[in-house]
Amino acid sequence: MSPAADRGDDALREAAFAAMTNAYAPYSEFRVGAALLDKNGRIFAGCNVENVSYGGGICAERGAMMAAVAAGAREFTRVLVATEAAEPTPPCGLCRQFLVEFAPDLEVVSVTARGGEARWTLTDLLPAAFTPALLRRSPAP
Repeated sequence: MSPAADRGDDALREAAFAAMTNAYAPYSEFRVGAALLDKNGRIFAGCNVENVSYGGGICAERGAMMAAVAAGAREFTRVLVATEAAEPTPPCGLCRQFLVEFAPDLEVVSVTARGGEARWTLTDLLPAAFTPALLRRSPAP
């Protein structure tokens, strides 16, 4: 069993909720934390950081992925998203596209502070995704 397979959701939950407490969300007041598990069992966390120029904000999932890539990680097995919402919240569309770049088979877990939980695969959330494989040109006729 790989180190990643040994790693349960408990460590991911702890990392995601800890990151969520550091979220900067003065406009939406919707704090999010994310914890991304790589194939070697390492966990990378991120939180949402809003900006008065809304397009300049960063979601927690993308923040976690950027931290992972900066540390040299490239293969991932699971992401856990933590919120204070009433219902588990899947990643937004932009985050789904961002995650599929590195992990089309990613397991996505969403949990709430009240104990709600939902699970999907990234393929379920983003069917027929635009991936790097689509950029390959076919041979000339």
